[in-house]
Amino acid sequence: MISLTDLAASKVKEIRDAEGLGAQGLRLRVVGGGCSGFSYDLYFEEEPGDLDQVFESHDIKLYVDPMSYQYLENTEIDYVEGLHGAGFKFNNPTAKGTCGCGSSFSA
Repeated sequence: MISLTDLAASKVKEIRDAEGLGAQGLRLRVVGGGCSGFSYDLYFEEEPGDLDQVFESHDIKLYVDPMSYQYLENTEIDYVEGLHGAGFKFNNPTAKGTCGCGSSFSA
């Protein structure tokens, strides 16, 4: 399962509403790159793909392809604000390490 915290869900809904995207779901992907080997990618999408796993958290549909799911299983996505800026933070129990900026990880 993959989930959003209350704050992350609120921020996703705020962004989705501001961009006029209706009830689009949130695509979660793991892509190669970043200083630790993998990085996270988030964007809105109307429909899931044929092989996607679909989750729902706080009335937001989350679409995850099979390759990404193996790295994201049991991940909780939060939204944080701090001195270094604001953004989504992935609390990923399968990540073996993360980079200093927190935007990439190793598996």
